[in-house]
Amino acid sequence: MSDLRRRLTRQVKVRHIAIGGEAPVSIQSMTKTDTTDVAATVQQIRALATAGCEIVRVAVPTIEAAKALPAIRREANQVPLVADIHFHPQFAIAAIEAGFDKIRWNPGNIRDTKRVREVVDRAKERGIPIRVGVNVGSLDPECENAHTDNLVEAIVQSALKSVRLLEGFGFHDIVLSLKSSDVRQMLAAYRRMAQLCNYPFHLGVTEAGLPEASTVKSSIGIGALLAEGIGDTIRVSITGDPLEEVNVGQRILSSLELRRFETNVIACPSCGRCEIDVVGITSQVQARLTELAKTEPRCLELTVAVMGCVVNGPGESEHADIGLAGGGGVGIVYRKGKQIRRVPETEVVDALLEEVQQLIKQTARPSNESRQAGALSTQQPEPILRN
Repeated sequence: MSDLRRRLTRQVKVRHIAIGGEAPVSIQSMTKTDTTDVAATVQQIRALATAGCEIVRVAVPTIEAAKALPAIRREANQVPLVADIHFHPQFAIAAIEAGFDKIRWNPGNIRDTKRVREVVDRAKERGIPIRVGVNVGSLDPECENAHTDNLVEAIVQSALKSVRLLEGFGFHDIVLSLKSSDVRQMLAAYRRMAQLCNYPFHLGVTEAGLPEASTVKSSIGIGALLAEGIGDTIRVSITGDPLEEVNVGQRILSSLELRRFETNVIACPSCGRCEIDVVGITSQVQARLTELAKTEPRCLELTVAVMGCVVNGPGESEHADIGLAGGGGVGIVYRKGKQIRRVPETEVVDALLEEVQQLIKQTARPSNESRQAGALSTQQPEPILRN
């Protein structure tokens, strides 16, 4: 796994999922159903959990939605749930009473100190964290007016103002997000905030668009920060199926080797030098490895190369755990840098998978990654909010 040095933060628990500290970066998404439709909302929560989503957020825009929360909680108990609150702090209290595991509110539209205090008191009683979710589209008016020529600073100051309010009530189970639809603004805001506090961060590029556009924007924004060690939980925002949000999030984490959700398959893009069906072979290999990983999780730790010519093929294959360099209707299979077999092109997929299985058998299986990793430490860092 990655040896990236991550930013040291405090840690909060969202039921059994730890955010911050040394916990793995977790993946979130949000239901896109009408919350008052309990059956549809529960169905989507379950689908997200099955796809690998570890924390699911539910919008609570109306009193009717707030009334639906207890039933949703009862029927969808396999994953931590977050109530998304705007304008109406009383809905946050309803979510806490319903058994939700975390509250997200927007400081841009919840500013009544007395009502915030009521929510904080209930959250403290139940051990429920609060995410201060700043969005460039709905900033604290005072902060926005004070920094009209610097939206990044307006984002940061909106977050700081809310954090100071919570800290004033003795509340420190805080997660921060500073989202913008502009990737550069988002990057600058998180980097700036990372210098000012040690609270864990929820990363995301908001309103990122349809799947293709969002995948690019989110991979750049979220990926860049994670590569710098910044970020503790992520949500990819896609205009479309929320299952795609989970899929892209998994691939971002896998690409940085922060976590592995699929075998790392290296494949050449193919060109005029290519002498085998790289596209077809790679598709078969990926599908077979995905299926194998269901019974052999060790498969997720491997790098497998499928290369189509003699230029980069042997080198990439030698660097992979298992590799294939093909050409002239045959394939040379490598294991840990050594040539193992030479087989006809029609047999390369089976040969590659056989070598993967042999390698899994010959190597000790590491202990499964625990989602309890990074459980609350007796050495929990003191909350820091720097001036």
